[in-house]
Amino acid sequence: MALAAFDAEAGAAAKPAAEVADAGAAFVLESKGRCPSVSPLPVPSALPARAMRGLILICGLGWSGSGTWWHAGFHLTTAIVGPTVLTLPYALRGMGWALGLAALSVIGAVTFYEYSLMSRVLDHCEARGRRHIRFRELAADVLGSGWMFYFVVTVQTAINTGVSIGTILLAADCLEIMYMSISPDGPLKLYHFIIIVAVALAFLSQLPSFHSLRHINFASLLLSLGYTILVSAACIGAGLSKDAPVKDYSLTSSKSDRTFNAFLSISILASVFGNGILPEIQATLAPPAAGKMMKALMLCYSVIVFAFYLPSITGYWAFGSKVQSNVLKSLMPDSGPALAPTWLLGLTVLFVLLQLLAIGLVYSQVAYEIMEKNSADAAQGRFSRRNLVPRLLLRTLYLAFCAFMAAMLPFFGDIVGVVGAVGFIPLDFVLPVVMYNIALAPPKRSPLFLANTALMVVFSGVGAIGAFASIPEHTSCVSLHSVTIKLRMERDAGI
Repeated sequence: MALAAFDAEAGAAAKPAAEVADAGAAFVLESKGRCPSVSPLPVPSALPARAMRGLILICGLGWSGSGTWWHAGFHLTTAIVGPTVLTLPYALRGMGWALGLAALSVIGAVTFYEYSLMSRVLDHCEARGRRHIRFRELAADVLGSGWMFYFVVTVQTAINTGVSIGTILLAADCLEIMYMSISPDGPLKLYHFIIIVAVALAFLSQLPSFHSLRHINFASLLLSLGYTILVSAACIGAGLSKDAPVKDYSLTSSKSDRTFNAFLSISILASVFGNGILPEIQATLAPPAAGKMMKALMLCYSVIVFAFYLPSITGYWAFGSKVQSNVLKSLMPDSGPALAPTWLLGLTVLFVLLQLLAIGLVYSQVAYEIMEKNSADAAQGRFSRRNLVPRLLLRTLYLAFCAFMAAMLPFFGDIVGVVGAVGFIPLDFVLPVVMYNIALAPPKRSPLFLANTALMVVFSGVGAIGAFASIPEHTSCVSLHSVTIKLRMERDAGI
């Protein structure tokens, strides 16, 4: 979205709340009910004018979401637990057993802590009559900086659009793998499957709100558990088979290489745990939202413990230092037979494909909210012709753009890791502790303030170094493109 579209909100700041009804809040985030626990308060004058249009409505009318804590847990799980878990054995490869599992545990604990802090900041603002439903407005309000609004918008948009493009590309790869297994000499190419995925997402994108994805995201949770179990079982079978590579868990002898690989692994872990849309997810909660997000986080991290540790341990145990950036590549090596039954690999790819549709829908919600904030009319029904036609057109055009980028840049997945390192770390590791220290103002000499400051400094450095470490390796993505290339080579060779 162009900056002019956000600047246009400044002119609406002085209008009555009824005239600046926020369609993005009312339709996409389903903030549409009166919140009895929040008294209408004046909008703080320190908030930048371009962020006030949505906040006038939320503050003045006490608008709120309509979901439960377990619905928010489903959304969070879909945003965090995805096919990127298949990169975790590779993350352990860069650090070894002890340091790798320790880093996985520490980053998991840090992200849980950071998300809980952000939720507390949101609860703190809500208790004072400022219920924020967007990350960008929360950051601009708490930090009191106009450039912070644009910074969060830019980073969030880059992450969400990048994930949407990568999701379409990876889902198309999954379809191509299944198609070439059934019809090796078939005429369809990757771009045909990109179109198929984009059409499916365009159809599903007409579900009008984040809350309406709750059943899809529950299915996504089950799918993530399903392919996690299947991949882990395949790794155990491969590790016990006679064709398994020799298990070597040693690290490289070069100290500089070990340091480089460690930062690369930390970058992968940070990307895997990131989501960047927690305020938008908390906005779907019915009032009062205070405390509910902690329950959602507990549900999400219960799934994370299972879905992250199981493939990490089994994948690294089976392949050691020879594990590929995507453990499925190790199970389907470039030379020799597959190390797992065809039906198991096929079912895994199917589960990944179906979950990718849910992930694409979740990460598109911020884009839809931005578009409908400026194009829809909250005074009319969400299914009125006035709102239905722009929603159908804009969401379809957005997905058409993502599909076009996926078709033009089939290697796009290789740079998603860099986007993740640059984007997720500031949004999920740096800003939460900064906002907590400012909004709740713990004493500057208290252990809490000092710990938050230390986390900010450490992960700012990790993000910068991890981004550079990701560039030459391109490993933070979960690309199945090499698998499809292998299948094409076998087809052309007549195997």
